[in-house]
Amino acid sequence: MRLRNKPWAKERIEQHPQYIVANPEQHKGNWAEVFDNNHPIHIEVGTGKGQFITEMAKANPDINYMGIEIYDSVIVAALDRLIEADLPNLRLLNVNAADLAKYFTKNDIDRVYLNFSDPWPKTRHEKRRLTYKDFLKLYEDILVDGGEIHFKTDNQGLFEYSLMSFSAYGLLLKYVSLDFHKSDYEGNIMTEYEQKFSEMGNRIYRCEVKYQN
Repeated sequence: MRLRNKPWAKERIEQHPQYIVANPEQHKGNWAEVFDNNHPIHIEVGTGKGQFITEMAKANPDINYMGIEIYDSVIVAALDRLIEADLPNLRLLNVNAADLAKYFTKNDIDRVYLNFSDPWPKTRHEKRRLTYKDFLKLYEDILVDGGEIHFKTDNQGLFEYSLMSFSAYGLLLKYVSLDFHKSDYEGNIMTEYEQKFSEMGNRIYRCEVKYQN
């Protein structure tokens, strides 16, 4: 993904700590104080411009959501959505997903969403894929027992790799669709990429997997 530089993005992020959490490491193990409730917390790793996570938060007010996005120039678009919606159950983190253990501990998170992640197709980049075993261990260390990953992509190679990675790790495959938009699944909320790729005629792949404890 080629990013357009937005030199003003960092300053805008700093101006809205009520939406993009500053110093998230201070809330590790106690995110209930941020949301002022004990509702389940779902995170989207790589939230992009925030369409999915914002609409999920609107649709499910009894669940707290957090969008994780490393790029300043991308997360400001999600910030604009959140400012407009002003949702009490949604926060954003401008951090690297590889550092999730700095901000969350066991039982902090109930579900992880991975939507249209970078496929990193070259073999030498396998460790960067968000479904690589090291990331699966990272999610396990912050999820509740029996926590889930919900994964969507239009990349067949990444989907096949991820299914094998999930299986090898010992995750339970709860749901698998090789053509999600032709399935009978109800209540799907699309990401920006999902909408774009679907309109292009690309097949969408989706699965739900659960950690077995």
